[in-house]
Amino acid sequence: MELIPHPKVAFTGINALGVTSLCVFGLCVLAAKTLFPLREKTKRLPPGPKPKPLIGNLRDLPPSGQPAWLHWTKHKDLYGPISSVTVFGTTLVILNDRNIAAELLDKRSVIYSSRPKLVFGGELVGWEHALPFSTYSERFRAFRKFLRAEIGTKSSIMRFTSLQDVEVRRFLLRLLEKPEGFLQHIRTMAGAIILKISYGYTIEPRDKDPLVDLADQALDTLSHCTIAGAWIVDTLPFLKYIPSWVPGMTFKHTAAKWRKVLMDHVDKPVEFVKRQMAAGINAPSYTSSLLAKGDHDPEHEFIVKWSAQSLYGGGADTTVNVLQCLFLAMMVYPEVLRKAQAEIDSAVGNDRLPDFNDRQNLPYIEAILKELLRWHPIGPLGFAHVTTEDDVYDGYFIPKGALVIANIWWYTHDPDTYHDPMAFKPERFLGEEPELNPANLSFGFGRRICPGRELADASLYLTVSRILATFNIGKPVENGKIVEPVVDFTPGAISHPVGFKVRIKARSGKAEALIRSVEEEHPFMPSDAETLRNL
Repeated sequence: MELIPHPKVAFTGINALGVTSLCVFGLCVLAAKTLFPLREKTKRLPPGPKPKPLIGNLRDLPPSGQPAWLHWTKHKDLYGPISSVTVFGTTLVILNDRNIAAELLDKRSVIYSSRPKLVFGGELVGWEHALPFSTYSERFRAFRKFLRAEIGTKSSIMRFTSLQDVEVRRFLLRLLEKPEGFLQHIRTMAGAIILKISYGYTIEPRDKDPLVDLADQALDTLSHCTIAGAWIVDTLPFLKYIPSWVPGMTFKHTAAKWRKVLMDHVDKPVEFVKRQMAAGINAPSYTSSLLAKGDHDPEHEFIVKWSAQSLYGGGADTTVNVLQCLFLAMMVYPEVLRKAQAEIDSAVGNDRLPDFNDRQNLPYIEAILKELLRWHPIGPLGFAHVTTEDDVYDGYFIPKGALVIANIWWYTHDPDTYHDPMAFKPERFLGEEPELNPANLSFGFGRRICPGRELADASLYLTVSRILATFNIGKPVENGKIVEPVVDFTPGAISHPVGFKVRIKARSGKAEALIRSVEEEHPFMPSDAETLRNL
């Protein structure tokens, strides 16, 4: 899959010469707000760096191309567990303490559950309609209601266990046949499960699938277009009215390309479902079930369409990220792999694959799942919450409209919570005094907690246990020398391990036979890819 390239300069999409003239008007408009005290400026905001005239703390935002979570973590030592910066009148509040995050985002969720209206990623690209970026409204509550009914509880996801079982087995087969393509195989498996649930769509069994590729491209744009401070139009919204032919408006061309990818990702699978329903050949799915209840109501169809997209985004990307981390961690910490395999061999044996009934007998596998969530959260800063009313915490004023950032990465690496936090140690979750379950942190807070976490958890358990049961994972060897992996992660709102190579081989002939048995028991079905291409 070719991911969409993205610029890597601060204030992406506009050059220095172009922005100089364009900023003049914006700065004049903002000058009164910045220079003359407003009501909130008479109150004490959380501490932070001293603002500059006119631009405020513009230069204190995270440098482009660097992990924003590390930048904001520095605030803890400099300013304490809660800090703030203000840029052109908008206040960003950074929470570097999980207890403060719980107090504000959980207990006071009634006023901390909205989202910022990002101009670039939201209005221009179109992500404002997706569940993670919807403002707190009736539409948002309808999204949550639909998703909770379908995938929000342990009982609701039980009907997908046979689908997960088969697709995980097919993943193991792809991994056996072409181990160097492990990352694409992860995406294929995650896509196969979510797209079947969402749209009743069957992916290409062995080749790259157009709908999986389209979805992954859309999610790649999401990671880059929603970074706070990365796009100048988010800071100077008036720039969105400047024609795209004006020099310096390259961000508009980027937004147009990314918007097309997103809208294809949202519209094409729904159109596929409609055509299948009209022909009476649709497979049962989230979308077909809800479309049948909507009586062609435009608002109902809008919610179905965008909630289905959010189902894919929330489920597939979590699975891909965690499984990437699994392969990386097993290379760097081979003793964890040995302990996991010993537990599986003892509790399950080697005549069959682990299944859901074995989960309660595999505490070390359970600990590995928790450690994968802790070691590197998929969204190290989550997505910013926005206050809908003024608030006060510990004497600090948090104004209406403030962006509130929860530094989830720090919560999962705070040495006061997790000993030796940079190391991968599943043992921390075992024994009489286990450390805090990171699932309470990694899936978000309050009314914004991930609605697909139960589905993701089930898929991850089955996949992780079966990978470890059937494969040995080690460092690659090139030219007779072991290649040491580099543990590093991409910047962005959604963060993955930086690309790496890994050596993957079946543990035994018996393991290989177990993997290959899926070919006879569950032969690959014809895909719906051609139907999608012909839309």
